[in-house]
Amino acid sequence: MQFLDVYFYEAFDEEERLLRRFMPENISAGFSSKTIQECDHQSAPAKIISTRTQTIIPDSWLTEVNAFLTRSTGYDYFKTLRSKAGSSAHFGYLPLYCNRSVAEQAMLLWMALIRKLPCQMTQFSSFYRDGITGWEVQGKTLLVVGVGNIGYEIVRIGRGLDMTVYGVDITEKHDDVNYVIFDETVSEADIIVTAMNLTPVNTGYFNYASLKSAKPGALFINIARGEQSVPADLKRLLDEGILGGIAMDVYPKENILGISLRQNSAIEDEDLKIIKTLAAYPNVILTPHNAFNTEEAVVRKSEQAVQQIVHFRNTGYFLWDVPVDN
Repeated sequence: MQFLDVYFYEAFDEEERLLRRFMPENISAGFSSKTIQECDHQSAPAKIISTRTQTIIPDSWLTEVNAFLTRSTGYDYFKTLRSKAGSSAHFGYLPLYCNRSVAEQAMLLWMALIRKLPCQMTQFSSFYRDGITGWEVQGKTLLVVGVGNIGYEIVRIGRGLDMTVYGVDITEKHDDVNYVIFDETVSEADIIVTAMNLTPVNTGYFNYASLKSAKPGALFINIARGEQSVPADLKRLLDEGILGGIAMDVYPKENILGISLRQNSAIEDEDLKIIKTLAAYPNVILTPHNAFNTEEAVVRKSEQAVQQIVHFRNTGYFLWDVPVDN
């Protein structure tokens, strides 16, 4: 394999075209729509490696590669890699490209659930209209858990829809957000959206215990990280009628799930089996980690990824480094 300046894994067609457009001519780049494990690359093809969310980076690459760039706003996996790599490699991410697009996907998902859109589409073939009466969102209560860049956009959208909006966050950085305690407010929420970054503390945060006191029929939307919600508990909450619907764009063990679905191979993991079961529920919507994917966001994403690479080549560090815990 020819050694390159940068190699992009998980680059879908639209993204690759834009990355090529923004890339300076003096930087050589390679592209694949697959993850590293799907490509089966035995050694690193470039000194800068860029991935998205499903690639598992081999430990041996941590000393072969100068820098790793995740083309995502989440960086929890890269923090784990940095702890392994020490000072041998740099790690960057893209914090600002998809705030609005992900927030709008959250709205799309809760609107589709609250109006029973999957059932409406199924019943078109018979034009049968029983059992598909939905609700209006005006006056409904929206609880946004994690009011960072994306969460704040969700708050703004909820207000624009004349909803009552509350926020939950350990850092109350927005003066115009009505912050509350999750356990004290979950029973009032018609719609619960998680927009938290993933940490060891909030892994499994949305489980049976935390959601069992939810308002009957409440909707749960996860556009943050799949590891924050427990699949078996979500299924139980649906089966018991506590939750009225679930929508997810992210999943635990997504690197395994994505490859299994793309290759139509058997899934052995129990959590992922439950997710496949949930996909058949009429009040569940699952999307393929696509909330970021608007034309505007992909342009920003590609441009900022190239900015990161050029800046690293010129200075030896990224514009946006993965944060270091204090």
